[in-house]
Amino acid sequence: MRRVLFEWHGIQIFSYPVFLYVGLVFGMVGENHAAHVAGLDAARVFVATLILLVPALVGARLLYVAAHWPIYRRQPWRIWHRSEGGAAMLGAVPFMLVASAPVLAALELPFGAFWDVATYCILIGTIFTRFGCLLNGCCSGRPSQGRWALCLADHRGIRCRRIPTQLLEAGWASLLLLVAVLVWQALPFPGALFLGVLAGYAAGRVALEATRDHRQMIGPVGVQQLLATVLTGVSLASLVLLWP
Repeated sequence: MRRVLFEWHGIQIFSYPVFLYVGLVFGMVGENHAAHVAGLDAARVFVATLILLVPALVGARLLYVAAHWPIYRRQPWRIWHRSEGGAAMLGAVPFMLVASAPVLAALELPFGAFWDVATYCILIGTIFTRFGCLLNGCCSGRPSQGRWALCLADHRGIRCRRIPTQLLEAGWASLLLLVAVLVWQALPFPGALFLGVLAGYAAGRVALEATRDHRQMIGPVGVQQLLATVLTGVSLASLVLLWP
């Protein structure tokens, strides 16, 4: 665990926001390249992405807080502490999708094509952010004595052998990124890449949520696991309905 990445002139630079912001920068670079390949106006794509980052970050943080509400209910002033880490990509996507309709219409960007190129920004950002989670200790895996367990700390600094959930999710996002690069030009309609990747990512989260140490539950099912299941079903159904 390395919550403070380094100090500069007495100012503490925290690991999680550094990796989050670096991920966004590299994600937007990848998205810019994808926009040129797709023949979209890269400047308008950039502006739309900047605008949509606001609801994305808000939604991601709010879902994380909701999933860990017993902690934040007692200390509500911590909800917007950026140094603590904690953001749920599954919370970012619905907020962004809803907000994107008027934004994309105003910028005259096609809805499906935009989300195809935005897929690269989302995946690259996720990869970097999960390394930030690893250093910060949030989203930690449950204790395990398995062969692939690593000595890692959770958000409280408790170190033991754990399932490396953050690394597994970064690896899953990396695999989806590779698949997205390989199949993009072969997909049948604008938006198919986004829907396919969203279904794949959400399905992976259904499995990976079971490896996390701390989860907010609704009966036997975790909150984020339930949301991931819903997103998987909606994405797959949309693919089937829109497939030519």
